[in-house]
Amino acid sequence: MRIILFLFLIMTASAAAQSPSQPGPEAEFHMARLVYASNQGQRAWRPWWAIDYPEAEFHLTRGLSRLTNLDVADDSRHLRLSDPAIFDYPWLFAQQPGRWLLDSEEIDQLREYVGRGGFVVIDDFHGEFDWQVMSEALTRAFPEWPVMPLPVSHPLMHVLYDLGQDTQIPGRRHLYRGANGEIEAQLWGPAEWHGIHDDQGRLVVAINFNMDMGDAWEHADDPVYPVPMTSLAYRFAVNYVIYAMTH
Repeated sequence: MRIILFLFLIMTASAAAQSPSQPGPEAEFHMARLVYASNQGQRAWRPWWAIDYPEAEFHLTRGLSRLTNLDVADDSRHLRLSDPAIFDYPWLFAQQPGRWLLDSEEIDQLREYVGRGGFVVIDDFHGEFDWQVMSEALTRAFPEWPVMPLPVSHPLMHVLYDLGQDTQIPGRRHLYRGANGEIEAQLWGPAEWHGIHDDQGRLVVAINFNMDMGDAWEHADDPVYPVPMTSLAYRFAVNYVIYAMTH
């Protein structure tokens, strides 16, 4: 039954991504997931933009409902930047930006989305190549706003939970069992938090580099995935949402 439900959700996501006439937001907070063409082709299973869907949204939306007083929609909307409906969803989640391929229209729309008050969270990319692809697109969209490291003193880190930067959030594929029998992570490099600020100093793009928050949400009920990592990913999500809705 679970496999059938999973396949149904994937098929629904793919169909919705092709449809320009989706209904509007269903709750006070309705997450959007960015749909994009890939520079590495189409995967046979999940598209790169939907790498952790639907499990990540299933756990995250219920976590937000449990940990906050927000009215939260049960699932995400899947939208291309070229879809005008994207302006109805001020919190946009983009995964695997090392594989995105954004054309000029989408770059212009990304700039307008942020200019109208949208907040973008970029997640799940690793290594120099992914960074170059991601940063090239953001430089085209925001040539006057550089990507900057986020210090631990940044308001994002303290808007509700006080968060440090000494814990990395790995993908499930980065975990292995060490010689001592404990689960360990092997990643490309250290975790890095970056962001882009507008002319008023508001953080408009939050960037998780060498991390995979989506996997931490996706595997929240996986006994192999470390509970502290999932807990941290939930806390970051709550801070991202509250910051976006109050700044």
